[in-house]
Formats: sequence, structure tokens, C-alpha cells
Amino acid sequence: MSEVIVVTSGKGGVGKTTTVANIGTGLAMLGKKVVVVDADIGLRNLDVVLGLENRIVYDVVDVVEKVCRLKQGLIRDKKYDGLYLLPAAQTRDKTAISPKQMQELTTNLRELFDYIIIDCPAGIEQGFQNAIAGADNAIVVTTPEVSAVRDADRIIGLLEAKGLHNPRLIINRIRHDMVKRGDMMNIDDMIDILAIDLLGVIPDDESIVVSTNKGEPVVTNKDAMAGMAYMNITRRITGEEVPLLSLEVDEGVFTKIRKILFGK
Repeated sequence: MSEVIVVTSGKGGVGKTTTVANIGTGLAMLGKKVVVVDADIGLRNLDVVLGLENRIVYDVVDVVEKVCRLKQGLIRDKKYDGLYLLPAAQTRDKTAISPKQMQELTTNLRELFDYIIIDCPAGIEQGFQNAIAGADNAIVVTTPEVSAVRDADRIIGLLEAKGLHNPRLIINRIRHDMVKRGDMMNIDDMIDILAIDLLGVIPDDESIVVSTNKGEPVVTNKDAMAGMAYMNITRRITGEEVPLLSLEVDEGVFTKIRKILFGK
């Protein structure tokens, strides 16, 4: 049975699109058939993160307006046969699609894929309403900033009002050193405020920037801490029980000796 998951946040710039690309790729690496749908009409980015920007002929608006057939709008990933992208239109705006059309689209996609992952635009306007219209479940992405957590809290309320109960939380760009010094909100504080289940935590890892610029999601890098964290999240989505990754960075020998000698 297929599952439609919308990835949302409220605030922009918290890593939704990167999360969609990594979850989609991770699920394909586990042998699942997946489509990632860019619902951010007018501001598409998911194609770039996946390195598929040069292969776009049709987009999601062309599909719902029946300019092309559904299969013509789907772009197969270069590396993973089970991964497909349905890109957003670049020259239209969010009113080009209605929630009813999105429901019909996801119904048709369920016949082809195990997982349909929808990249929701920032905000709570028409684009948000479209993205959640056909979803079974929701993932809320936030960063350890007061404004992002506040927007996530608002989004959780709207999701529940629309019947999407029990959304799960991904905390992105956490820095263990700053949390330890008390300069960043910690994981427990955010869970207490938002009161939803934690799906995973992604460390602030420069390998994400490097991989995104290459069009290769970091989940394919088994040596990167962020890659491991995304793969663990992917496994949890499939129902596996996977413990949270320790985000403590090895201090190195000289730091440890300095602490022993000088106590700092």
C-alpha cells in the first residue's frame, strides 16, 4: 500500500527540499519505488538538489492540466531506477493548481509508487493547502531557532485542523557544541514545545552543502554524519526501529590532553 508524505515547515530555509531529496533517495536505496513531487510552484529547487535540472520537459502543472500524460512528466533519477521526480513549474504561480487537482494527482501516483514525498512551499497560503491536500502523513522540519520553532508550531496546528494528525518532527542543523554551551535550543526543549514525535535529528554538516552543489543527496555518502542521520530517518519511515545517532564530535587527542592538563 502506498503512502503520501508531505514535508513542511512554515518557515522557509530550514531544509525542507534537502530533506525531501534525501528521504526520497534513501527510500530508493532501500529498494522502494518513490516519486518526489515539487509543490513549490514558481520557485522550484528540488530538481537542482537531485541534479536533474537539465532533464525537465514537462512539470506538475502540465500534468494536472493534461498538457502531457503523467508518465511523460516524471523524470527518472540518473542513479536509482526506483526514484522519480515530478518537478514544479517555473513560470506559473501557486494558484495554477487547486487542492482537488493535487488529490487527483496523488491518487494516480499511488498506482505507480510505494512512496510519494511532497515538497511543500514555505508559508500557509495556497501552496501549503495544495501540498497537504492528498497527504496521508506529514513531516515537520525545523531548525533550533525560535522563529523556526514558532512557525513549526503554527504548522502543526494547521495540519491537525486539516485531519493530518500525529505529524513527526525532524530537527535540522543541530550543533552539539553550541547546545552544550547553552547557546542553542536543545532537542528536548523543542520536543516539549512542539509536542510531536521525533523522527530524527540532522547535524549541521558541511557535507550537505558539498553534496547539494553536486546534485548528489548526502544520504548517498555513508561516511558523512548527515548522510547516516538521513538514512536512519529513512529506515524509521519504513517502520524499522533505529536509535538516534550520537552527534558528539570526537574532540581529538590534543584537546583531550589539554583538558586533562589544564582543565579546559
